[in-house]
Amino acid sequence: MDFPLTDPFFWETVIQGLLFGGVLALLSLGLNIIFGVIDVVWICYAELIMLGMYTIYFLYSDYGVPLPLAMLAGILVVALLGAALHYFIIRPILHTEPINQLLVTGGVLFFLQGFATLAFSVEFRNLGVSFGSIEAGDMYIPTTRLLAFIVSLVAVVGLWLFLKRTYLGTAIRAISQDRDVMPLMGVSPGKIYLVTSALGGGLAGLGACLLVLLYDIHPAIGLTFGPITFMVCVMGGLGNMIGGFIAAFIFAEFIALGGFYAEIEWGYVIAFAFFIVMMFIRPQGILGSKS
Repeated sequence: MDFPLTDPFFWETVIQGLLFGGVLALLSLGLNIIFGVIDVVWICYAELIMLGMYTIYFLYSDYGVPLPLAMLAGILVVALLGAALHYFIIRPILHTEPINQLLVTGGVLFFLQGFATLAFSVEFRNLGVSFGSIEAGDMYIPTTRLLAFIVSLVAVVGLWLFLKRTYLGTAIRAISQDRDVMPLMGVSPGKIYLVTSALGGGLAGLGACLLVLLYDIHPAIGLTFGPITFMVCVMGGLGNMIGGFIAAFIFAEFIALGGFYAEIEWGYVIAFAFFIVMMFIRPQGILGSKS
């Protein structure tokens, strides 16, 4: 193997890690905004992504819906699922102990997995859409991963502009900073929580649009991305979107370079080990608050 700095496969791996980091950043974005505003962690977040992937697959493959419309429908379906999850499951236990919230959303996780297994079987399905690769010197970059990375960045910037420049976004930021004062100013926390849950679900649906282009669809796909998405959020500082963005790229590069030097499984082992060490050094996360 050539010296890494002159090895095109090394740089191709670095770029692949960068592109994967963009996808992880998008997946963590919805979970972070939900925790930052509502102070609840959806353990079942990745299962909503799984249902979005199935929605897109069946609309496109079985009913012939054009892919862009199928993806838009997938986003809307998961946004509605996010709002329904909050209204029917989270809202009644919102003021209970955090462990109750974790257990309930964990129960939803297993329910959705079981439902998907019974409804769709354990068969692996693939959308069958490929956009080829872009050749840059001796490197080949899959167009789908590049597209996913670009969409992730646009989503991050779009969410930032929404939170900074719109009245509703300002209300969401304000209520996340002081839940007690905002009702005195005429802002209904319940409505903001519902909108935030729909927004988080919509981001999960957008994540489904990207993942359905890159991976096979099956009921356990949530187990592939759920744990690492949660760890990205924790390492970045739960509720801190910028911290989650940084942590996503750190995790992705560990995984990619681990696969380059050994096997991809070792990349995950190293990433998880780094996470454990970071929790000892900085338990509040990279940009999390100590308070």
